[in-house]
Amino acid sequence: MKSKVYFYNLRANKASSSLSSKVARIFDVAGFKNIIDKNDLVAIKIHFGEKGNNAYINPIYVRKVVDKIKSYGGKPFLTDTNTLYKGSRSNAVDHLVTAIENGFAYAVVNAPIIIADGILSKDSVEVKIDKKHFDTVKIASNIFFANSMIVMSHFKGHELAGFGGAIKNLAMGCAPAAGKQQQHSTVQPVVGKGCTACQMCIRNCPVNAISLVNGSAYIDPSICIGCGECVSICQYGVIKPQWGTDMDAFVERMTEYAYGAYSTKKGKIAFINFVMNVTPLCDCTPWSDAPIVPDIGILASFDPVAIDQASYDLVNQQFGHKGTALEEAGYGMNPGEDKFKALHPETKGELQLKYGEEIGLGTRDYELIELK
Repeated sequence: MKSKVYFYNLRANKASSSLSSKVARIFDVAGFKNIIDKNDLVAIKIHFGEKGNNAYINPIYVRKVVDKIKSYGGKPFLTDTNTLYKGSRSNAVDHLVTAIENGFAYAVVNAPIIIADGILSKDSVEVKIDKKHFDTVKIASNIFFANSMIVMSHFKGHELAGFGGAIKNLAMGCAPAAGKQQQHSTVQPVVGKGCTACQMCIRNCPVNAISLVNGSAYIDPSICIGCGECVSICQYGVIKPQWGTDMDAFVERMTEYAYGAYSTKKGKIAFINFVMNVTPLCDCTPWSDAPIVPDIGILASFDPVAIDQASYDLVNQQFGHKGTALEEAGYGMNPGEDKFKALHPETKGELQLKYGEEIGLGTRDYELIELK
């Protein structure tokens, strides 16, 4: 049976067709009020963006979801989990400061922020899933105990997962640091030729696995936890994952974590994807590269696999933007070509969708309902 995915494009010619209005309207049209009971504590799972990043979802759109939840008697709060790597969101104090500096203050969003895994990412609950890689997964406590959840995801590229959307937001985004490490444990990067010894990777490694050896960064495989932060942070692109490692296992482990987070909210969870500012990398980088395709719109669904499949398809139907990382890749500029595979050739992003369907996270078979 096809899952319904609702879609608004970004065309507007009056106030009622503004994106802010469409966010509020798609909430209602998709039937999200049905997962909210009076006095429900409703988690809005969001990514607040790293300091320096500007591609994350605009707080004014989050406010529209907050106001909708309140109108149906729910008690919304914005939430995310701390990062595995060093940065501006590795503990709850810095995370809150970053969120506010990036525009998510109460005066803007009309809801409090609660970091779901606690001050030092130690607060989690074991959730039984009985899948291929994990019998149990660790889910952040304040997500686990929320009555319902709206997952708001910025759809974009990702250097390890291929792309990031609802599935990755559930997986990495709902896990404490220990859970993130479990997902990343099959991936270890290496330093290639061209290292400038800028030491950015050394300063950002969460476990001090990187040092300078003979004028080049060296990653000690006995210490490395495979978080991938050095891959993202290297502005020269010389640090790459060892693609000989089992990348299938990484994507499958990530998808199983998404299943674990989803399973705690069955019948009480919904998804909104923002397919705009589609950047090559995730919002964890302290910068944002130019979007690779035109802004497309917003999607809503109760099915995380279907909404990511629809988002993926819509992106790949576009012409690529000139002067971007996609053009530099030498492939992917034409409709029908896989933009994310062009940007990150060794990744297996589509496996998120395939494996997600296999384990019962959702279906790839969807009906796209374009709203006017």
